[in-house]
Amino acid sequence: MDFFSILTLVGGLALFLYGMSVMEEGLSKVSGGKLERILENLTSSPLKAVLLGAGVTAVIQSSSATTVMVVGFVNSGIMKLSQAVGVIMGANIGTTATSWILSLSGIESDNFFIQLLNPNSFSPILALIGVAIIMFAKSEKKKDIAMIMVGFAVLMFGMETMSGAVEPLAEVPEFTSILTRFSNPLLGMLAGLVLTAIIQSSSASVGILQALCLTGAVPYSAALPIIMGQNIGTCVTALLSAIGAKKNAKRAAMVHLYFNIIGTIIFMSLYYLLHLFFDFSFMEQAAIPAGIAVIHSMFNVFTTLILLPFSKGLEKLATLTIRDKAEKEVSKEEQEFLTLDSRFLEQPGFALEQSRHASSRMAEEAKKCLETAIGLMADYDNEKTEEVEKIEQKVDRYEDELGTYLVKLSRKNLSEADSHLVSIMLHCIGDFERISDHGVNIMEAAREMNSKKLNFSKDAREELGVLMNAVTEIVVRTCKVFENQDAQLARTIEPLEEVIDELNQELKTRHINRLQEGQCTIEMGFILSDVTTSLERIADHCSNVAVCIMQVQEDAYDTHSFLGQVRSGKNEEFEAMLEKERSAYVLPKAM
Repeated sequence: MDFFSILTLVGGLALFLYGMSVMEEGLSKVSGGKLERILENLTSSPLKAVLLGAGVTAVIQSSSATTVMVVGFVNSGIMKLSQAVGVIMGANIGTTATSWILSLSGIESDNFFIQLLNPNSFSPILALIGVAIIMFAKSEKKKDIAMIMVGFAVLMFGMETMSGAVEPLAEVPEFTSILTRFSNPLLGMLAGLVLTAIIQSSSASVGILQALCLTGAVPYSAALPIIMGQNIGTCVTALLSAIGAKKNAKRAAMVHLYFNIIGTIIFMSLYYLLHLFFDFSFMEQAAIPAGIAVIHSMFNVFTTLILLPFSKGLEKLATLTIRDKAEKEVSKEEQEFLTLDSRFLEQPGFALEQSRHASSRMAEEAKKCLETAIGLMADYDNEKTEEVEKIEQKVDRYEDELGTYLVKLSRKNLSEADSHLVSIMLHCIGDFERISDHGVNIMEAAREMNSKKLNFSKDAREELGVLMNAVTEIVVRTCKVFENQDAQLARTIEPLEEVIDELNQELKTRHINRLQEGQCTIEMGFILSDVTTSLERIADHCSNVAVCIMQVQEDAYDTHSFLGQVRSGKNEEFEAMLEKERSAYVLPKAM
């Protein structure tokens, strides 16, 4: 085998791994986190967990990705360790789907239609269709599907290139002698383990083994231990992801490792025991890709059937390995932030979903902060004052954690729709944080009035009540707009914000009149001005959120011109909504 043959082999391997990566990425984007959400919610029984783990892994083509997700679920408290065990078992079964697809490359027939079943026959067609869609289609969803098609075609081309490069090795005695040594169970398992640990994918390492089998130089006696080692090697990814995680997340990774180690011991022991009594002559025959797929599936299905009834035992074993220590108890608040787990970033669709939930919680906390602060203006309470401060600190933390997480997420390969959603959240979390800040300002005004025994006049209280009702409504409406990404409801925010500006201006005018008539003091005027200014600013931030959502949905990024169109006197829809809001929030007649 000369230098150029080695170069061809390395190039084929690179294309194979790249094609698998592209296909996995495309599948992940098409699923958009939906599969992970199903995994999160539907693991009530062990059998259901196994089926879901198998199904999700078969679709996203990576048991490592599924297991890392499960470690993240357990770490953030979304999933219990007992639920994770079944999913991990199912993931091992699901990963065999790739080997079955690749085994179709061994199909040979003179029949045209049977020949089409061979991936080497139909992958060029997939490549042609996929490239055409990527070049000419405008739909992001179609392009993601095209990525899957092109990825599969590249994968198959890489496998064919590898097979062609290693084919001459079948005639090289040194090569065949090395493969024969892998018939030793320990050496074979070590080889499979190391290869899989390096490339971080059992599907890819099994595919490489199938490519070698096409040379006819790999006997089943060598392939069997290698496959066992590959199943153990795939645990490395989950073990690495569990570093720094909570003890239950580490236990989930250990369950994956123990499942494969115990399964390998039982499977290999049973095989060699039977081999003593029955001569498995086929083991010295040359392995074929379909045979590799059969062994890979048999091992994982067999191990699952044997160990599923003892899932509690696996859980116990993992608990004994990762013992309970004096681990700081995680508060409910801390648990909320653990859902922004860095492990989820490897599945951007699901990470985006977690970010969306967290940003919605942040919006609700900002609303709660404002409502509690407004309540203090009428009925002051020291405990409620402390609550406002705590909520504001929580909202501040949300902004820091979410902002950092979303920046990391924005660097991932996202679809156009997902990129828009990340942009919306990055833009809006700052506005929700400022709403909570203004809530604190209102609370401080209430605290000052309480400490100095000050009160607004009856007229001022009634007028301020109308303004507060309008601001409360605009915040409630904005939270709904943000939660549902509702561009239609967002159009109702700007007219209400205009009405709040008008109310604020009228309140200031009336205050000056009362001041001139001696019905109000300068000190109360300062407090009133602080409160009304905070309320007006809150409405402005609500407007920012609504405009952001409308802009992204309608691809109109020039804010000033966009607002000009919305507020234009020629816009009859806007004028009608403006009049409706004016009639809903009317100040009492000045005395």
